[in-house]
Amino acid sequence: MLVFVAFLGIGAVFFSGPIHDLLMVSKNRELYSHIPLIPFVSLYFFFVGRKTIFAEVRWDYLRGLPMIGAALFLYWAGGSLQGQVNQNDYFSFMMSGVFLWVIGSFFFSFGLSSLRKAAFPLLFLAFIIPIPTLLLDPFVRFLQLGSAEFAHGIFKLTGVPLHRDGMFFSLPGLTIEVAEQCSGIRSSIALFITVIMAGKLFLKSGWSRFVLALSIFPISMFKNAMRIVTLSLLGSYVDPRFITGSWLHSSGGIPFFGVALMLLLPVLWALRKRERRKVRAQSS
Repeated sequence: MLVFVAFLGIGAVFFSGPIHDLLMVSKNRELYSHIPLIPFVSLYFFFVGRKTIFAEVRWDYLRGLPMIGAALFLYWAGGSLQGQVNQNDYFSFMMSGVFLWVIGSFFFSFGLSSLRKAAFPLLFLAFIIPIPTLLLDPFVRFLQLGSAEFAHGIFKLTGVPLHRDGMFFSLPGLTIEVAEQCSGIRSSIALFITVIMAGKLFLKSGWSRFVLALSIFPISMFKNAMRIVTLSLLGSYVDPRFITGSWLHSSGGIPFFGVALMLLLPVLWALRKRERRKVRAQSS
């Protein structure tokens, strides 16, 4: 354990600059707001499974050191590319290095058996890595398009006069655009992290956890669409300021995130029920 703690201390010093910068940026950029919480969640799962994880410990420097070397390479690469890539990709390089440093240090200090048993809390740390732009942009676009389609369907159900031109929706006295900011990328990431934890806590099979994780995409798009439609109707029929300057527009994501969680509950319930039914069938 002391060796692992020593490695973590060295890594904290080595990566202190980018870690500090990312924590400062996370205070003002919602895309990173979840990152400071990730290590604490990982520590919780380590604590819960500590007896199993550390039951059989042995050094494995032959496989741990290459990972530490890869972490140092990413640190060097990120530093070399600073100023040539955008800030998000710079943080992706650096935090990937931090992630590999932790994995390599754990491998070195405790061996393969402990690594396998600690797979979930260790891999959960991957959420400290900002999504690279190469993956982030198409994901945002996917959520944007899906949210627009769901919004169009909900608008048609309301029966309000509506004209659609691509991402633009025209209502009486109001035209809105489902822009990238309407994709709900931040809440979708938070929802995905929540689902990963729920799957670990309440489900047993990998298939059930996979299905639960997939369910966030339609649920997140529907949640975004509900927010778009609600703000649009309020802006069109009550006060245009609901679109431009209201609390519901700028910071009202929490109530709609709650809607998404409520929609996830029956999915989780159905998957748990299926697992229990399968266990009963196998035991009978």
